[in-house]
Amino acid sequence: MALIKKIVQQALTSGYLSVRAEDKLRSQLQSNYDSEDLDAWIILQRAIVAGDIKQESRRKKASLSPKAKDTSSSIKLAYQMAAEIAYAAAVALSMTKSTKDQPSLGA
Repeated sequence: MALIKKIVQQALTSGYLSVRAEDKLRSQLQSNYDSEDLDAWIILQRAIVAGDIKQESRRKKASLSPKAKDTSSSIKLAYQMAAEIAYAAAVALSMTKSTKDQPSLGA
């Protein structure tokens, strides 16, 4: 089931990610998901970093913290790095494994 993909599509359409949607994403990421869901999650992370999607949970934290502006750039960098790592992992996991391409210790 592509529940993550559906949540991401809603967030991209509205430009907003609610706390409830984030909780659903966390739950789905801890259980089974397919490659379409993983791709959608990476797209979501990139959209958040780019500022295309606002997060309800981040707004609440930003209003409570006077240092939010100082930490926002490091949070964005952390999200960007996480998205890039997830993308690299998705690419690596989707590659077909061929014994011809793998090095051999004895050869």
